[in-house]
Order: sequence, then structure tokens, then C-alpha cells
Amino acid sequence: MLQEGSHRAIIVRSVEIDTKGEILIMSNLAKLEFLALDITGKNYLSWVLDAEIHLDAKGLGKTIKEGNQESIQDRAKAMIFLRHHLHEVLKTEYLTIKDTLILWKNLRDRYDHQRTVILPKARYEWVHLRFQDFKSVSEYNSAMFRITSQLTLCGEKIIDEEMLEKTFSTFHDSNMLLQQQYRERGFKKYCDLISCLLVAEQNNELLMKNHETRPTGTAPFPEANVATYNDQRENNGRGRGHGKFRGRGRGCGRGHGRGSGRGGYPGVQFNNPKAHAHEKKSAHEKKKKRQVVRVIVVAWKTIGPAHAIQQGI
Repeated sequence: MLQEGSHRAIIVRSVEIDTKGEILIMSNLAKLEFLALDITGKNYLSWVLDAEIHLDAKGLGKTIKEGNQESIQDRAKAMIFLRHHLHEVLKTEYLTIKDTLILWKNLRDRYDHQRTVILPKARYEWVHLRFQDFKSVSEYNSAMFRITSQLTLCGEKIIDEEMLEKTFSTFHDSNMLLQQQYRERGFKKYCDLISCLLVAEQNNELLMKNHETRPTGTAPFPEANVATYNDQRENNGRGRGHGKFRGRGRGCGRGHGRGSGRGGYPGVQFNNPKAHAHEKKSAHEKKKKRQVVRVIVVAWKTIGPAHAIQQGI
């Protein structure tokens, strides 16, 4: 029977083996130079393009051409490369094929129908692509390149003039003048137009952020003006003050500060702190009396004068 320490050691060792296995798998995945061909064939068109480019870069591009006379070594290298970029199930299904050209043809016969599936959808998206339907220039640009890439893979190339016209003709009608101004600049390349639109969009966003940070007419007062304004507001107390101003305010008690009426407002400098404390206490007592009177009035209105008198209210 295994001791507890030995059992733990075996578990730890197992974890180490599993971890190494995962690292090995991740290492193999990292060696892929492009995405492997999926069993569904959904990425077949892009896979073919990647495979052709990489085989050409390795000097093995002729191994997938009809009637090639490449050496056995080159065909074997190309075969190893292609199989390495296949789904595991596909590797098993084509296990007996050792010729690169035969494997290439079999995959084409199996998945080349993707062109007939993708092309109608790509054409539909191109026809209905509109600049005004996107929230940002980047989103529109991404959709433009995705659609044109699919059309190119299916054998239909979209040129810059078509992309420019698609963009100009699908501006929102509220931007008609702006669209005419961009047309008059005479862009020859789609990328130049998009660069200008991206810069304009960024400038507009910056302008809006600056406006939202502080709306129009809300510039902060200089410190001297703030002090003057506070003094004037504090002087608008109810009753007769001892300073420059008279008026009615919401404060309570008779203030003794500079220009203040009733009430102690923040920021007021009182010449007589004791008098201010006395007035503050008096104001508190008056407030309590008003609350008691208010309760009595409510009671009389609610239960009637007779019941209120009986209950001593």
C-alpha cells in the first residue's frame, strides 16, 4: 500500500507530465505558419492562398502544379508541410496519399465549392454596403476590406475607383456638402480617402470631448471675482444688516458680519463671535417653535378643532 507521501508524489508527477504535454501541444501549435485547414472547409479559400505563398517561399511551389518534374525530396518536403497544416481528422482521411499534387487536387475537389457558397453572399454584402450604416470610419473600413477580400478570393477583384464611388455614394444625405468637398479633392486611392476621414473623425471626437468637459459659458471665475460674488450673496440676508446691503435671504438670526443680514453663511467673517453664537442659538429656538406651530395646524386640519381641543392640542 502506498504511503500518503508517495501518493502525493505520484500526483505531482502526473501533473508535471500533463503540464509538459500541454506545453508540447502548444509548442506544436505555435509552429504552424498559418491556420490549419478546418474539417468543415470554411477557411479553405484563405488556406489555399496561404499554402501557395509559403510553398513558393520555400521553393516548393511547383510541387502542386500539373506535370511538374520536381524531385522526390522536394515533393516529400511539400507533403510534410501541407499535412502539418491540416486538421487531425483530415490527416487520417488522407493518410495513404503520398503525392503532393494528388493531395492538392483531392482537397480542391472536396472544398472548392466554397467559392460558389461565399461568392453570392459577398456580392450581396457589397451591393448593400453603405458608409452611413456604420458608427465609425474604422468599422466601415473593416467591412469594406472583408467583403472585397472575399470577392477577390472568389475571382472578382474590386478596384480603387469602385471603392471610392461606393463610399461617396453612400454618405448620409445630411452630409451631402461634405461628400461633394471630398469628391472635389480628387482622390485616386481608397486608402487616401479613408485616411482623411479617420483624421476628421478623430478631430470631431476631440472637439466633442472638449465641449462636454465644460459646456459653453461655464468658464471658472477668477479667485477675486469668486470672493466678491460670495460676499454679495451672503449680504442678501432677510432683515436689516450692519454692512452695505439689505435684502431678504434664507438665513436665520441677525448676522454681525460685514454686510450680512440674517443667517450665518459659510465664508463670512464675523467681528463678534459671541454675538454670532447667541444669534445662532436664538435662530434654532425660533425654528423649533415654528415646527411646533406647524404640527398644531396640521392636527387641527386632520382631526378637527373639537378633537384637537379634547386631546390638548
